[in-house]
Amino acid sequence: MGSSLPPKPFNIAIIGGGIAGLTLTISLLKHNIPLTLYEAASQFEEIGAGVGFEPCMVRIMDLISPGIKEGFLRCANNVELDPPLWFTVRVGDRRKEDEEGVVLQKDGRKIRLGEPIFEMPARRGPRGGVHRAQFLDELVKLVPADVAKFRKKLVNITRADDGSDDAVLHFADGTTAQHSAVIGCDGIKSRTREVVLGKDEAQPVFSGKYVYRGLIPMQKAKEIMGEQEPTTPQMYVGYSGHVLTFPIANGTIMNVVAFSSKAEWNDPEWVVETSREQMCSDYTRWSPTVQAIMANMKNPDIWALFNHGTPARTYFRTQPRICLVGDAAHATTPHQGSGAGMCIEDCYILGELLGEANSTHDLEAVFRAYDEVRRPRSLKLVQTSREAGMLWELQGPKGDDLEALERDALERMNWIWDHDLTKDLDQAKMLLKQQ
Repeated sequence: MGSSLPPKPFNIAIIGGGIAGLTLTISLLKHNIPLTLYEAASQFEEIGAGVGFEPCMVRIMDLISPGIKEGFLRCANNVELDPPLWFTVRVGDRRKEDEEGVVLQKDGRKIRLGEPIFEMPARRGPRGGVHRAQFLDELVKLVPADVAKFRKKLVNITRADDGSDDAVLHFADGTTAQHSAVIGCDGIKSRTREVVLGKDEAQPVFSGKYVYRGLIPMQKAKEIMGEQEPTTPQMYVGYSGHVLTFPIANGTIMNVVAFSSKAEWNDPEWVVETSREQMCSDYTRWSPTVQAIMANMKNPDIWALFNHGTPARTYFRTQPRICLVGDAAHATTPHQGSGAGMCIEDCYILGELLGEANSTHDLEAVFRAYDEVRRPRSLKLVQTSREAGMLWELQGPKGDDLEALERDALERMNWIWDHDLTKDLDQAKMLLKQQ
């Protein structure tokens, strides 16, 4: 992936080789910015299963590099619907039904347990879910092999003592490396976040939600739910829990993501094995359909959902120069399906701003402009996603008022999906020129 531009007179260290780190690498290579990507593992790898991108996010992929969008489309699992559908929302919790099985009276008709309450439309354009590891493989194809160094676990970052204000990276293997600046793409457990904000402010906290993930062969899903329902995205809401189902693997498998709530998470591990019996016990008061879904999940496990409880007061520091991107800056819960999309947005804005820099002196101004433009939007996602998790589980300010839930849900995603990020870039470039 070459560039006809002359190399920039500074060099960047990127910490972390996940989706954010690789996407930013691709963006910086486009501007011929010298860089090294440091990854703690022995190879590029992603944990977790599916991740979804909506059309607004796929457009940003294309703006960074058409190759990213093409890679996404090669591994995307999406059933094309007209009009596009995000989720059909139903009540799955028997505690909401009356003696007739009715959960809501709407427009003169009675809606019963498990029947559609409303649909949440998506936006037109390429969209869908991908397996994280498959998408990562597509990104790796766009990065030269000599860019990355593996088995480099970051321990600390200090200021160079040569008067340059460069950053010196200290790794667990005893080696060091000096760079003009460091960009932390090292996720929710970020070491770079600790260096920028301090250990206390950097700590992730349990969100009060955990999730069971598993798969059901599509034919079995149709036996449980009928011919049509498993082939499109469904959301079953309930008290202190909600269940999502949607097709993956070109419609051959139904993915299940089932959320539940608890006050604390005391296990040191965030992903733990579970038994089907333990999982099903969380849904004993739910509909027969939801109970059958849970009983037929293959190889379920539990994922505790953490986020950053304290909003970052800044995404960068100077002396030495460090900047935070993606989950290192704004780790969020998945209740609005936009966490990875925000990482892509970060990479677009920061990559384009660094492309405007012509000296090491410009880097602080770049980070300042990036921080001013990106921090309000990305931190808003952390807050509103937390609120959405409560909304889907009838815990929000309106409780189990389903009509209020519908009004909220139909407006909730607009600020994410309909935002023009190119205007944010224009604003950031203006801020850069003013410094």
